Amino acid sequence: MFGSIFYNLWGALVAFSLYFFSTFQKPFTPLRIIVGSFVAAIIMFFVMYIVRFLIAYVLFTPEGDEEVVEGELEENESVNSEEDQETPTANSTIEFQDESSDEIAQVVRTMMNREDEQQINA
Repeated sequence: MFGSIFYNLWGALVAFSLYFFSTFQKPFTPLRIIVGSFVAAIIMFFVMYIVRFLIAYVLFTPEGDEEVVEGELEENESVNSEEDQETPTANSTIEFQDESSDEIAQVVRTMMNREDEQQINA
């Protein structure tokens, strides 16, 4: 499920406030206003479960689909490289998913050290 229980609590607070302030100036008894506000808050609290479920359902990506997408990307790259072998293709961030962050950090350190050596020698 998307988010946490705090989304439910925020939804309940908003519903309580809207109902309270919309009926505050009407000729209702204070007890009726407060009870109605709490009922609106409780209803919104449970409605937020449905909203959170729907958001999670929309954002859900099965693991099998990722493999299909990667396969399609590889096919597209191979087709593009066959068509235009003279023009280099731009590197994407997908290539860095297989490398660990330690290796990338080591490469950056090495490049920075080379730049420092070049500045010292110049």
